Amino acid sequence: MITGAIKNKVDKIWTDIWAGGITNPLTVIEQLTYLMFVRSLDEKELEAEEFENMTGEKMDKIFPQSAVGQSMRWSKFKNNDPREIYDVISQRVFPAIKNMKYGRLPDFTEQGELVDIADDAGSDVQNKTAFARYMSDAMFLIPTPQVMQKIITGLDDLYEHDIADLDMQGDLYEYMLGKLATAGQNGQFRTPKHIREMMVELLQPTPDDTICDPACGTAGFLVSASEYIRKHYEDTMTTEQWEHFAGDAFTGFDTDRTMLRISAMNLMLHSISHPEIDYKDSVSKQNQISDKFTMCLANPPFKGTVDAESIHDNLKAVTNTKKTELLFLALFLRMLKKGGQCACIVPDGVLFGSSKAHKAIRKELVESHQLRAVISMPSGVFKPYAGVSTAVLVFTKTGAGGTENVWFYDMKADGFSLDDKRSEIAENDIPDIIERFHHLDKEADRQRTEQSFFVPKQEIADNDYDLSINKYKKVEYAPVEYPPTAEIMADLHALESEITAGLAELEGML
Repeated sequence: MITGAIKNKVDKIWTDIWAGGITNPLTVIEQLTYLMFVRSLDEKELEAEEFENMTGEKMDKIFPQSAVGQSMRWSKFKNNDPREIYDVISQRVFPAIKNMKYGRLPDFTEQGELVDIADDAGSDVQNKTAFARYMSDAMFLIPTPQVMQKIITGLDDLYEHDIADLDMQGDLYEYMLGKLATAGQNGQFRTPKHIREMMVELLQPTPDDTICDPACGTAGFLVSASEYIRKHYEDTMTTEQWEHFAGDAFTGFDTDRTMLRISAMNLMLHSISHPEIDYKDSVSKQNQISDKFTMCLANPPFKGTVDAESIHDNLKAVTNTKKTELLFLALFLRMLKKGGQCACIVPDGVLFGSSKAHKAIRKELVESHQLRAVISMPSGVFKPYAGVSTAVLVFTKTGAGGTENVWFYDMKADGFSLDDKRSEIAENDIPDIIERFHHLDKEADRQRTEQSFFVPKQEIADNDYDLSINKYKKVEYAPVEYPPTAEIMADLHALESEITAGLAELEGML
């Protein structure tokens, strides 16, 4: 989470850019993200050089080894004269990142002409990273050397003193999106990192999984999945698994090219240089993918409706609606292989909605596949962007049923306050959720009055496939004992006597 001091520094950078004449918040975010990316490339290069010095093992370099190539590094140009910094970034760094290939930046001649990286016919690595594919229409819009220097100084101060060890890209981006008046309508706010990590922990991805988020935004879920895989399997992964990890293990779709650029950058900075990040309306006829992925992790858009004519027919066959939250559930079922798992966030309305489409998708999950868990989350989880109540659904695609008992959990706290400030607090149900989910055999004897319990499939079917926890939860009402009326009346008379005595004393003083 971003603290007040960091927010003030970000606001100062933002104000400097506004003063320079860029007033569209999305443009501000884009320009800042490019610079953050440039700095992160230099950080990676410094790490590689340090590793090389310690081990003597040759590492692949991102920056060309020529004088011009080295001058493009953040650590080399950040203290230069403002005009020099501006020229280096606008004429060298920016064109270079637009032409990045094989994870390397191109060099320049002494005359300043870009030297393209030659295509390696023998290489089976894609020559263009996902980031480079969507950089072709990116524009460098910082207007003057003075504004550029203020941004460089501000960002460097942030990185050096405040956020050296945080998931900066995401947290800073989340805060900046708060400044977008349209953030709510577009659904372009990130799922909080601790919620993403909880969902990844529930599914426990492996290096052999093929993971998809069909509404990827800033690629938060894909990054969290990659971090989980590295944490648990890094020492044992084979060469083939590393190749899979850097390439087709991660797939994301979005309908906003800015988001695609940012998600591609975010993934590249987490060692995933060739993710399948594509411009695609996931629920439309444009997306023909089926039975391809072993895992889906997503927080699909809630408010949206789509043009009825563009919706893919096989989604309408499952749930005939224009509501995106229902269409995406049908999409997960189509895109997963048999045995594939999904954890996704849905608004509470999906759990108890009474329309034909709502009931149809719930029935499909319960009867035709294996619905494993419904984790009800408190309404403040997405604040300050949205106050909507949500739940996490965890299910496995079987195509042949398999739901016997569905595990319900009533999350009351997620480690942060549920107001707009979202300050850290001690209460946190997430470790308990993960622990219990992976030991469901111990949950069988839990009562409906407790925080988690099983509900048999038949009971869910009898209740119109209602999946809201309040339908099945039992609340114990403890009887409250009041004193007898005579005792209450005696107390009131005693109070009245005190008031009368006090008034008499006050009158005597006048």
